[in-house]
Amino acid sequence: MTTMKTSRIVGYDLARALAVFGMVAVNFKVVMCMGAEANAPTWLAGLVSSLEGRAAATFVVLAGVGLSLLSHKSRTQNDTERLAQERLAQERRTLWKRAFFLFVVGALYTPIWPADILHFYGVYIALAAFFLAAPLWRLWVCVVVPILAFVVLILVLDYEKGWDWETLSYDGLWSPAGAVRHLFFNGFHPAIPWVAFIFLGMIVGRLDMKSAAVRWRLFGWGAGVAIVAEGSSWALIRLLSSGASPADQEIVQALFGTEPMPPMPLYMAAGSGTACAVIAAAVAFGERYGEAAWVRPFIATGQLALTLYVAHVIVGMGTLESLGMLENQSLPTAVTAATIFCVAAVAFAHFWRQRFDRGPLEAIMRRLT
Repeated sequence: MTTMKTSRIVGYDLARALAVFGMVAVNFKVVMCMGAEANAPTWLAGLVSSLEGRAAATFVVLAGVGLSLLSHKSRTQNDTERLAQERLAQERRTLWKRAFFLFVVGALYTPIWPADILHFYGVYIALAAFFLAAPLWRLWVCVVVPILAFVVLILVLDYEKGWDWETLSYDGLWSPAGAVRHLFFNGFHPAIPWVAFIFLGMIVGRLDMKSAAVRWRLFGWGAGVAIVAEGSSWALIRLLSSGASPADQEIVQALFGTEPMPPMPLYMAAGSGTACAVIAAAVAFGERYGEAAWVRPFIATGQLALTLYVAHVIVGMGTLESLGMLENQSLPTAVTAATIFCVAAVAFAHFWRQRFDRGPLEAIMRRLT
């Protein structure tokens, strides 16, 4: 029987589990009841809507944290420059292999689940691998530049090109031009600007999260940035939409909203702040309660995030389709289905980790890369 390793910061696993739960809830809502939240209880619709783009952003920020943890020894040990460079080169090769693995899995997965994040995830990791040893100021530049670059792109390119918003289908996805456009500009999680989240995670990963003071500062700054972004969005939309035509109101909402599509700066700020606050809170929780028996299944869930992400479509949505429940359902029904899947996922993860070191897909990726 495999025992849980206590040397790792289990709060990151807890945060990853929360991100998985959030993505499951959002994705089940999308496929089961598109638009049905308008007829749902206000508090429930608001709760699920608040997860849109935030759970996925947290998932990507945590990937950046993992990159910094992976390269920690190479950056901090008192090795010769040659040895340090050799270690970094080896770590980059490993990451590029994993990035390729995730990209291929995600690309194969996209016909089943068009909103897949894995192939985008592979691109983020491949780009971030170049910056494993970069100083903090350069990582901050890598956070800011993609966000500003997207603003420029959306002003000169047609963001809606390829999209049918009624069905959320994308025309020309498998053509070279469409694939590049979808991957880097107007897909569900385009590398510009979403790669900023992984660079932010690399910054967070260099913090001493064992320190309560550091955790509190990260939580405070994260929550503060998220609140300011959401408040600014609300005020700007209210001010600029007053007396405007419906068409102009849509433009104002797109430019100053905090929805993930399009990922404008206020969304990126809200997503970044929320991710930092969630991660800080999860790490603090893990430091205090990580050894408790009832917490271990949730830690295991975070450690099987890749497997469970794929399973929520193949197993979860596949089951719903076989039951004839994949469309035209109410939001409470979708949330109930998501909750059932998450409970089953926690139980499976706990059972699996008692017997194996890694999840099924995690083990395959590790073996191949």
